[in-house]
Amino acid sequence: MKSVPKLIKRFVGILMLSSFLILVINFTALATIAATQAPNGSPWKTAEQAVESIEKSEQGYIMSDKMIEELNFHNVWALYLDNTTGKCVWYSDNLPDTVPLEYTFSDIASVTRGYIDGYPTFTGAGENGLIILGYPKDSYWKHMWPSWDYQFIANLPKTVLVVLTLNILVIFLIYIIANTKLLKSVKPIADGIQTLSTGQPVVLKEKGLLSEISANINQTSEVLQSQNYQLKKKETARANWIAGVSHDIRTPLSMVMGYASQLENNKQLPAEERQKAGVIVKQSQRIKNLINDLNLASKLEYNMQPIHIEQINIISTVRQVVVDFINLDIDGKYPIEWLTDSDLNTFIIKADKDLIKRAVSNLIQNSINHNADGCTIYVTIKECNKRCNIIVSDNGVGATDKQINKLNNSPHYMVCDENTSEQCHGLGLLIVKQIAAAHQGTIEIRHSEYGGFEVKICLPS
Repeated sequence: MKSVPKLIKRFVGILMLSSFLILVINFTALATIAATQAPNGSPWKTAEQAVESIEKSEQGYIMSDKMIEELNFHNVWALYLDNTTGKCVWYSDNLPDTVPLEYTFSDIASVTRGYIDGYPTFTGAGENGLIILGYPKDSYWKHMWPSWDYQFIANLPKTVLVVLTLNILVIFLIYIIANTKLLKSVKPIADGIQTLSTGQPVVLKEKGLLSEISANINQTSEVLQSQNYQLKKKETARANWIAGVSHDIRTPLSMVMGYASQLENNKQLPAEERQKAGVIVKQSQRIKNLINDLNLASKLEYNMQPIHIEQINIISTVRQVVVDFINLDIDGKYPIEWLTDSDLNTFIIKADKDLIKRAVSNLIQNSINHNADGCTIYVTIKECNKRCNIIVSDNGVGATDKQINKLNNSPHYMVCDENTSEQCHGLGLLIVKQIAAAHQGTIEIRHSEYGGFEVKICLPS
């Protein structure tokens, strides 16, 4: 099934696209967060600015009002230590009582990288001392041991790439495992739908994620099988009815034809009576031919007519049919012209000789039946693109565009439905079409270049 790999490719494509979009969104969010967490007035820069704003006066150390206002705005306390003694020489008014006012070198080291009583602290070194800023307890988180292995930092790009690859593989495996059941359910359904088109019965297991669809396909298969069975039953009944009627009519028809022929040839009867008997013989023969055609059409339609394929010379086969009709045309009302190229003496194709003769006979007889006042019939055989074209045309009354269109496209036998008194194109042409189809060929019905009717049979060579 080609549809299942396409479905898998679609799933994998959606997976890869979604994974890529997730990574892009994550990196974008990380970059945005990192940018927002690094404002211009960072605590370390604020500490540097604060230590620069402290000046020594006669009364001691003082900080500029602007700096004090900024620290109060952020609820930050501050104290200033003397470099020599480590004692606090200045502090802000909001200094908590729990914050010590004297520090050793080890205390300063701890304060610089950590906290005082839970307050995150940041230091700024001045000319004569060190300022310590204390931010609210829930404002910043400080990394106490900011040291990294050198090889880890050096290999960080490679590590990130490996981690991303592993993440994608894990996502892919999870996706495949999660959809394995679905894919297993899809394949039988796809096979079942394809089998439905062939007319074969379908029975799918009604379980899994797509059990409801499987049940619907099974119901559809049952309906189609039931319809096919009923259709075959009707077709068999029709074929048997046609065969039975044909068989039952033959015996009484033969008796009618026999007695009518005797009456026609009886010299003791008046000429008028003998003429009527002749009409009976002629019409009985038409009935007999019609029954034979109907029986043959039925057999061809249901593939009951055995096809004996052999290599035949189509030129000599068709010429023999033409000669037989010429010999039967005693009055010369229906002359036949053989227009096949004189250089084309041999054209070998694989076909059933008797059926080909029957098809050509039907076409010639069709021209005779529809031109009571006589016409010229033209028979041509051509080779075109390694195919054999048999063309029978005439210069008779022809047919309308509507009739030709109906003959080419309508599946039923007759086309002159409006006026049943007219001679109908139908069963003879249907047999020709069926014989062509039995040889994997086609027919084309059209206007003749001579002004009448034309049929072209196209057969593989």
